[in-house]
Amino acid sequence: MKTDLILREPELYFDSLHNELNNFLRDTFLHPTFSNPLMIKKHSIWRPAVEVKQTDSEYKVKVQLPGVNKDDIDVELDNDFMTITAEIEEEKEQKEEKERNEKYHTCEFRYGKYQRTISFDQPIKAAEAFAEYKNGVLIIKIPKREIEQVKSKKLEIQ
Repeated sequence: MKTDLILREPELYFDSLHNELNNFLRDTFLHPTFSNPLMIKKHSIWRPAVEVKQTDSEYKVKVQLPGVNKDDIDVELDNDFMTITAEIEEEKEQKEEKERNEKYHTCEFRYGKYQRTISFDQPIKAAEAFAEYKNGVLIIKIPKREIEQVKSKKLEIQ
């Protein structure tokens, strides 16, 4: 008997279940004008893929943000936290009379706001961090701060 090991991303698995439950509840209980999946998708929070790597001296964070303008991305660094905020808005365009009745057949683009906080297991040097945005991927390199090695001290009990 052949057994295959399947690696799953639990976060993605539960997101899928969550989305299915939301779709069921929306379609069952909400009025059809409110349950338009395109309207809900436009106003929902989207979750781009994030990759965090570390070496002995730095963290390297990659975030996929396709279609986001560089000016719409905000990165804040704290002692051992980083918060990334981005927003992508739907393009607004003037339509001619015959195009006003145009309806989406399929829309898989994500619009809305994204905020994610990543914690690090070691303090960082925020002043020396570097960010680059190229081809829809945000790459952030953050040097680690040295952790002081404190020698143990025996306390005298009085």
